[in-house]
Amino acid sequence: MKAIMISINPQYVEKILSGEKTYEYRKSMFHDRSVETLLIYETKPVCKVVAVCHIDNVLVMPKHDLWELTKLQSGITEDFFNKYYGDKEVAKAIKISNVVRYDSPKELSDYGLKNAPRGFVYVDCSE
Repeated sequence: MKAIMISINPQYVEKILSGEKTYEYRKSMFHDRSVETLLIYETKPVCKVVAVCHIDNVLVMPKHDLWELTKLQSGITEDFFNKYYGDKEVAKAIKISNVVRYDSPKELSDYGLKNAPRGFVYVDCSE
């Protein structure tokens, strides 16, 4: 099964795992909308794939509209959101659900990768 893997900083991984953050914002977005599985790679100091979740939807819309729609489950401040997107008029977010934390985090090599994904990477996954 094809999946997407993205890198996320530890403070946001915790918010995703707690259910506080159900939208993951991205400047670049994957194009294959048939992919329904998202693997979460937690950046330093963990450096492991720590969870898997379902992709419910991909939102692409004017920045202000996206913030208004997602802010209650964003896990970030409006100031951070605006700084992240800067002068961009269009913003993108992945709506996620059914997050499952791995009992034993996985190595990138388990997915045939040597380096952490920058943006995103497609991977084969048997989740």
